[in-house]
Amino acid sequence: MKIFDFKLDPITGEEYYDVYLSGRQLHSSHILNKGSSFTKQERIDFNLAGCLPWGYEDLDAQVSRALEMYKRKEDDLERYIFLMELQNRNITVFYRLILDNLAEMVPIVYTPTVGMACMQLSHIQRRSRGIYIHPDNIGLIDQILQNVTYPEVRLIVVTDGERILGLGDLGADGMGISLGKVALYVAAGCLHPAVCLPMCLDVGTNNERLLNDPLYLGWRHPRLQGDAYYDFVEQFVVAIRRNYPKALLQWEDFAKHHAFELLSRYRERILSFNDDIQGTGATGLAALMTAARIKGVAMRDMRYAIVGMGEAGSGISDNIKAAMVAEGLSEHEAKLRIFALDKQGLLLEDDPSLEHQQRPYALPRSVTDGWKLERPNEIGLMDVLTNAKPNVLVGVTARPGLFDERVLAQMAKNDDRPVIMPLSNPTSKAECTPEQVSRATGGRFLMATGSPFDPVEGAFGLQSIAQCNNLFIFPGVGLGAIISGSPKITDAMFAAGAQALSKMVTKEQMDQGYLLPKMEDIREASAQVAMAVVRTARDTGLGRILDDEAIEQMVRRAQWTPRFYPYRRSQPR
Repeated sequence: MKIFDFKLDPITGEEYYDVYLSGRQLHSSHILNKGSSFTKQERIDFNLAGCLPWGYEDLDAQVSRALEMYKRKEDDLERYIFLMELQNRNITVFYRLILDNLAEMVPIVYTPTVGMACMQLSHIQRRSRGIYIHPDNIGLIDQILQNVTYPEVRLIVVTDGERILGLGDLGADGMGISLGKVALYVAAGCLHPAVCLPMCLDVGTNNERLLNDPLYLGWRHPRLQGDAYYDFVEQFVVAIRRNYPKALLQWEDFAKHHAFELLSRYRERILSFNDDIQGTGATGLAALMTAARIKGVAMRDMRYAIVGMGEAGSGISDNIKAAMVAEGLSEHEAKLRIFALDKQGLLLEDDPSLEHQQRPYALPRSVTDGWKLERPNEIGLMDVLTNAKPNVLVGVTARPGLFDERVLAQMAKNDDRPVIMPLSNPTSKAECTPEQVSRATGGRFLMATGSPFDPVEGAFGLQSIAQCNNLFIFPGVGLGAIISGSPKITDAMFAAGAQALSKMVTKEQMDQGYLLPKMEDIREASAQVAMAVVRTARDTGLGRILDDEAIEQMVRRAQWTPRFYPYRRSQPR
């Protein structure tokens, strides 16, 4: 049952909420609660007399109090718990606090702290949020979705908890990642929180620690596999289309054997994308486009070593190849400039163990003719670096320390300013640190990392480290896709978003080592990405026919800023 509607007064033009709750129910609603900011008249109209102290405060005062309480917390996990409790009480104060302190708080509500939270969500959860679908309630899914109290759901973030960041199978505790992703859609992408729905497909877990934990709250069974799993997901997707036909579905942190299959099955059937594949690829492409600008070369002039060919590595490789083809190379020529490695070493065409997503980047064995190898018949990372001499090194392996001093020193020999991108999350899983890179390269490097790092001294002064966070891409892609009216999200839309993102980095910022915009510019970055997506949808015949000025106006109008709307009382429907 809906608890409010968005309204516009036809006479005054005032935006307001038509609210169906009153009294304690209203005060307990995280989406509608104003706390001490309910006006005197609203306290009378909504039966709130006695529910609140006498004093009235504006939003600024409530945010100041929340920040004061936040500062008292002694570690990041306690800060995360405080912010989640604030979100459960008053969503407007929560988002205003986040927006006022973006650089400080994004790493708390998302990576790296959200990883710590997901590891123990059943132990720290105070109040359940989001929608859990499991085999015992899948038959009730229509009723469950119809009971969502928001006026109109336009965005759904869903995980099955099998591959949470670099932490593995966390079962139902993976809901923390959906909650965090929705928070970023609102804070960075400016979607209204009442159109966003976090969900978890709790299909069990193979994590013995969780199954043996008496406090674990998930479905206590081994994971569904094979046809049982895909039948379950099919029921879910059909129900989403039936109940929320205009909603965008984002697949989040699915294991690679499911991620590629689900993307393939559903990207043409329902407005959807996989951020771990497509979002990571586009964000990585944006950083590399900026690196190419700094180095004064084209994308096709660089050679790339991609270590880890799962979802992220495949997505990054796809985007790099497409960019080189757009610059005039053939598909084959572009492929020969990408050296993809996984646990078996360099991917080669005659390897029968290759996974589906790895095959497009397997090279002919003849490419390695004449190479000097450290071990016969085994082509590892150092062999690639010393023989192919790439000037870009990307890591998505979740193997800390993989890019050791020997690896980094070889990259410094290959290029006078190599591009190093250890993208694994959280921080503890990063392949190397900025300090190690600076030391091994004599301070001559360009770098982007998956988690935030402080600037380090380099050969050109203090060098900033770009955080290659999907946050720079997925909120804008989501907003743009929803606004465009497109029935699907294409690779061209992600490429356009990456180009728009790279263009935001100024000359001054590039001189400081930035490969992506600053975190404080994230809302403008999302707007630029959204506009690029809408224009691409229009130009490819998938979206609304609007000129560029109208597109910008529509994107700006759609961006929500946290504030307390006036309330008018209505009767429940």
